[in-house]
Amino acid sequence: MILNRLCNIFTALNDTIMKTITIGQLSELPDAAKSFIAKMNQHSVFAFYGEMGAGKTTFIKEICRQLGVDENITSPSFALVNEYISNDGEAIYHFDCYRLKNIEEAFDIGAEEYFYSGNLCFIEWPERIEDLLPAETVEVYITVNNNKRTVTLK
Repeated sequence: MILNRLCNIFTALNDTIMKTITIGQLSELPDAAKSFIAKMNQHSVFAFYGEMGAGKTTFIKEICRQLGVDENITSPSFALVNEYISNDGEAIYHFDCYRLKNIEEAFDIGAEEYFYSGNLCFIEWPERIEDLLPAETVEVYITVNNNKRTVTLK
């Protein structure tokens, strides 16, 4: 019984460690993005939470680079959604929902069609459209402490 409890504690701790990435310096960003990609499994929709300046856009840009996007990767702040094509011909969608005033605006851009397309979707400021997100959306939290970023997947 005690052994089972210890195994459960170890498994929970290991799951937490395996789903956490620490970025101490900008030079670590490519390896952090590769680590993130390895943890994506079969998921396609990722909701990035973090305060302004936490590094959501920078991290998503590097993930896209590591996924083989050669084109210029920019923040979709004004367009709301950018589409990138990887070297494999796969579409990747990058959303920035910060400027959305209400969920109807997300409906207007066809957000649900993107989310259920099976293509990768990286969403900044998902708090504004949480009711539209698929149940299997992976929540990604980026926190900053002493100039280090911690990326946690849930």
